Amino acid sequence: MHPRGIVQRTLSLILLLAVHATSAKQPHIIFILADDLATSFHQGWNDVGFHGSGQIPTPNIDALAYSGLLLDRYYVTPICTPSRSALMTGKYPIHTGMQHGVLKGAEPRGLPLHEKLLPEYLRELGYNTHIVGKWHLGFYKKEYTPTYRGFDTHIGFWTGHHDYFDHTAVENPYWGLDIRRGMQPAWDLHGQYSTDIFTREAVRLIDNHNSSRPMFLYLAHAAVHSGNPYNPLPAPDEEVAKFNNIFDYNRKRFAGMLSKLDQSVGQVVDALRKRDMLRDSIIIFSSDNGGPAAGFNLNAASNWPLRGVKNTLWEGGVRGTGLIWSPRLVRPGRVSRQMLHITDWLPTLITAAGGDSSNLTVDGMDLWNALSEDTESPRSNVLHNIDDIYGVSAIMVGDWKLIRGSTYKGAWDEWYGPSGREWVYDVDGVINSTTAHAIASVGLGITTDVVWMLRENALIKCPLRNDSLPICKPLEEACLFNIYQDPCEDNNLVKQFPTIVKKLQDELKKFNSSAFLPGNLPWDSKGDPNLWDHTWNNFGDYISVMVNAAI
Repeated sequence: MHPRGIVQRTLSLILLLAVHATSAKQPHIIFILADDLATSFHQGWNDVGFHGSGQIPTPNIDALAYSGLLLDRYYVTPICTPSRSALMTGKYPIHTGMQHGVLKGAEPRGLPLHEKLLPEYLRELGYNTHIVGKWHLGFYKKEYTPTYRGFDTHIGFWTGHHDYFDHTAVENPYWGLDIRRGMQPAWDLHGQYSTDIFTREAVRLIDNHNSSRPMFLYLAHAAVHSGNPYNPLPAPDEEVAKFNNIFDYNRKRFAGMLSKLDQSVGQVVDALRKRDMLRDSIIIFSSDNGGPAAGFNLNAASNWPLRGVKNTLWEGGVRGTGLIWSPRLVRPGRVSRQMLHITDWLPTLITAAGGDSSNLTVDGMDLWNALSEDTESPRSNVLHNIDDIYGVSAIMVGDWKLIRGSTYKGAWDEWYGPSGREWVYDVDGVINSTTAHAIASVGLGITTDVVWMLRENALIKCPLRNDSLPICKPLEEACLFNIYQDPCEDNNLVKQFPTIVKKLQDELKKFNSSAFLPGNLPWDSKGDPNLWDHTWNNFGDYISVMVNAAI
């Protein structure tokens, strides 16, 4: 053989071995969970730019989406605690007793201790595991808290929300500090903005990580959840001032919160680049539920053009904003149409981490190959929820969705804006973002043409309402929608397709037959922060001490 041919073959072999070695190395997994960010990359569903809104720029989030996968048929649950339990266990909330509402700070329960959580699986696969930010899965006793449930470290808060500056949580009639390092209150962080605190900690963990070992970093931001009633939309004044072109006061403050969240994403991605960890990373960005629009929870999100808000089973409550980015994706740079549910992340990430998810007893499905290679999703249905206390349920099978009942007696069943689409979209801001520069360093740069194409493909398009169809009145009877054709849930087809209605009702009955009773418990006055140095505390560990002291 000619020496040049030998050299060429040798170089090819070296390249193949290098690619194999890279793919064989366990990936770092960075899961960024935004709180109450409306449903979809259409920001809120309309609060992020890649879903069509140009009102509030999110260039770093958008850059990840355009160079990875925009998850167009991604579903979460309608509210905080159920979604977080689904993510951590891979199970529908009806199968963990977490299907009704959220955990309260003085409630003596948590995510059941017999459930094995995602960080525990990943720790068994050799991962260092960290949580930064919101927990909201119980802290009645220390065994329910993050560092007892598979995480090596935690800086963040235990309840469902807190003020971004003083870090207290108001849950009438109680009020106390809720920010900790592990089990210890972090009083010294008073006055520092939560999004900045969590970003700094995430960057610090990346900077100090031994990159020869895989890392699981769960960055669960407070943003853009409302703060306390006395300061519902907390954002630094200098950030809010950037949005003087938005005239609605609340929407302007919301923009400041979202802008800080987007900057956080850029800083985390850039930290991975600086440590040469980015090329071996999987980054997921997800909302936990739909957005609290039109003043719901004193917030100013936008789910337009989708119907409903947070804590409803309309698309505006359960259709998630989601993306996945990684050099390991075989076919990146597209809008993913695969049906995906938040429970699927557990088996999907276990597979991506080199584990075996085939024998897990969970509701989630392994979509790693389907997402990476753009093949058919193994998932064909999604249970949105069954809540017999509220009297609501919804399920999707294929393109069909059945919804029964309505939370808040139908008060939040409409369509809420703003659309944000009258604003000019800043493509240059995306191309020149911190994230775009970072991902270009590993060969996944984006172009203006790609951005415009994917943005157009990701837009929700709704048909005109057919006035000959019956108006959906879910408090009176079930409603049926073809979600593929009518994602905005305008046209109720319940009378046209009785066979499909019957099929979906039967599926709901099957799920309900396996449902656990909701685990909700009355508040315990011993959880009052005033009894614990004005902090939310794992009061269940000290009840016997209190009883003995009283005697």
